[in-house]
Amino acid sequence: MATRKRKTVYPPARTDNKPAQRPGAGPEPYVRPTVATIDLSAGSGRAGLSVGDRVRITGGGLYAGEIAVIEKMATGVIPAALVRTEAGRTRQVRTIDLEPIAREG
Repeated sequence: MATRKRKTVYPPARTDNKPAQRPGAGPEPYVRPTVATIDLSAGSGRAGLSVGDRVRITGGGLYAGEIAVIEKMATGVIPAALVRTEAGRTRQVRTIDLEPIAREG
């Protein structure tokens, strides 16, 4: 009598980090925590900014909340500006993340 060969069962891959589907779970799709969110309004930029303006860096990031001066404007798909913070550091920031500050005096 011939015996059947058993099916080989492999352990799950180490890269398999998706949570198991729960029965009865709603139709909401699973969003991976490493996926970046894209601000579609960033392509329009912020109007009224020019070189020499004082601005506050909003949004998230390294220099969020700091006051800076625009040194150079860069056009492209997402308009950006090279700014120098009061601490002397430079950074390129999307213009949508810059908030103009009224001039003093």
